[in-house]
Amino acid sequence: MATTNNGRVQAPPPTTDGTGGSRIELRNVEKTYRLRSGDRLCALRDVSFDVAPSSFVSVVGASGCGKSTLLRIIGGLSEQTSGDVLLDGNPVTGPRRDVGVVFQAPELLPWRTVLSNSLIGAEILGLDMADAKRRALELINLVGLSSFENARPAELSGGMQQRNALVRALLHDPKLLLMDEPFGALDALTRETMGLELLRIWGTLRCSVIFVTHSVTEALFLSDTVVVMSSRPGRVSTIVTVDVPRPRDLSMLSEPEMVEKAMQIRELLGASPVGVGE
Repeated sequence: MATTNNGRVQAPPPTTDGTGGSRIELRNVEKTYRLRSGDRLCALRDVSFDVAPSSFVSVVGASGCGKSTLLRIIGGLSEQTSGDVLLDGNPVTGPRRDVGVVFQAPELLPWRTVLSNSLIGAEILGLDMADAKRRALELINLVGLSSFENARPAELSGGMQQRNALVRALLHDPKLLLMDEPFGALDALTRETMGLELLRIWGTLRCSVIFVTHSVTEALFLSDTVVVMSSRPGRVSTIVTVDVPRPRDLSMLSEPEMVEKAMQIRELLGASPVGVGE
């Protein structure tokens, strides 16, 4: 994948299995809130970028720069003040059946099992439950929870709970998956494992992914493209293309090109390029 002179993300080669994710186009998106005091707070300003079908795009930026707000707008869960969001050429005007969302907290119902938590979306959407159950069991196996179908959230680790949340988001076969810091609360080792698992699952399903994270290394490891946001009001500071072949392993992060990209992003975020962690 590459970027054009105007910062648009060009489409990668088509997938070999004939499937593909959605194309997302953001055009001059702004979001302004009216505070109780009557003042206005601009969260996002003039945000424009494209996401190619079946690509993996991460959004990084400082806390409060509007990353989560942007994700909610793309998913139709919040409305922009101005600008356009297009999904496969159609304006996003509200929640859509072809979009899945994974939040930072798994938000599983404690009295439900892995399988029944996975089926919540099918119940809400009125899907055929027999088909939904077959699909859920396939996904449960795909994410490595095949022996935990009847376990409840309290019996699962944090990483396993997020796997269950991922199954729930993927059950209706979305063309676009939105992920809002889904691994932020996990320990470092589990977070790395979940990143590897996410790439494996994405490589199988090939939906488009927009992944919000604070971690520069996580963004570079997972993504075809990293969108770097400025401080509030959030703008696109730059778009970084990650031209590293897939499949990937964590050793790629020590390659000179990746170290240079990480330094570039951290400097844009206002961090010192020396001795910086995530």
